[in-house]
Amino acid sequence: MEQKQQNPIVKLVLEIGPILVFFLAYKFAPSTPGVSDEERQLEQILFATAVFIPLTLAALAYSWFTIRRLPKMAAITAVIVVIFGGIALWLRDATFIKMKPTIIYLVYSGTLGIGLLRGRSYLEYLMGEMMPLQPAGWMKFTKRFALFFLMLAVVNEAVWRSFDTDTWVTFKTFFLPFATFGFIFSQVGLFHKYAIPDTENGDADQGR
Repeated sequence: MEQKQQNPIVKLVLEIGPILVFFLAYKFAPSTPGVSDEERQLEQILFATAVFIPLTLAALAYSWFTIRRLPKMAAITAVIVVIFGGIALWLRDATFIKMKPTIIYLVYSGTLGIGLLRGRSYLEYLMGEMMPLQPAGWMKFTKRFALFFLMLAVVNEAVWRSFDTDTWVTFKTFFLPFATFGFIFSQVGLFHKYAIPDTENGDADQGR
């Protein structure tokens, strides 16, 4: 039975929407008057995290009810969000929230790397229906994506350890998603080179 596909616009909203809400929740979070700047940032990021966790789960639930399956990467991300966000709220320590993107990117990079060592492209398994490529193309794209995720993990660690929470929240909200979209767009040449030709027209011409 053919699997139902999620509308691309809905899919984008479900992926980007919670991140934007996290940013807005952080910016407009209530804080205790007279506290230090560091304590104010901690209160804001904990408030934003408390909003972000149920919103992430709600987006996942919406996917389940509309297409009757969970997007694999979104499900992995949600598990890490709940675990690290929950620990951060419990301990009142923003470190776990800031490390969350690092862990997510390392998990993605490591998973893709394991697949490559086994001679398989796990990206093809996830995205093959949306973007048909030749096997060699999938292997190259997967290798590049694994390295890209590893780079994002390193960059996230550098930013949260070097700058304050205000800066990191802006970085997480805008830089990380746009960097991912930019990377995908930069691979257009690879997509064209290894695209699987549309044989339907050719078959139709032969049948004339």
